[in-house]
Amino acid sequence: MGVLRAELGDFSSVACLKAIIVGIEDALGEKATAIALIAAGRARGRQVIEQLQLTGKQLSPQDLCDKVAAVLGKDGTRLLILHKMEKTDDGYKTYSTDTVCSAGEPSEGSERKCAFTLGVLQGVLESVYGGRFRGKHTGSVLRDGEFDIFEYELIIR
Repeated sequence: MGVLRAELGDFSSVACLKAIIVGIEDALGEKATAIALIAAGRARGRQVIEQLQLTGKQLSPQDLCDKVAAVLGKDGTRLLILHKMEKTDDGYKTYSTDTVCSAGEPSEGSERKCAFTLGVLQGVLESVYGGRFRGKHTGSVLRDGEFDIFEYELIIR
């Protein structure tokens, strides 16, 4: 894809992104914003899988995790640190830290959900494994968790 901006490069500040999210929440409300951010995230997740040429490949969850972590992590776009993906009885579970959504939030008691991040990983899973998933943010570093945990239930094969 190349460099997106000639002088400033491909990256912007987390503070600006958070201001966008909060501003949209103020304008549209929390639920409408979450729906839009999840949809945008799913599109980004599909884009990542297309870039990696992994659409429909039957990778193990950990192999997929390693490839996606390289694109979205410290050496990539810095959306999150993706530690683990695992298969569950009805879908998949992911474990991440340092998500962009949690940045700048109070360390205890914040109710912030990581809608965009949840959507990105949902788009990744849907592109690789097929079907449609319903994602939930079930554990949070902002609520005494070691990880941000996202669980994805297969709802349409």
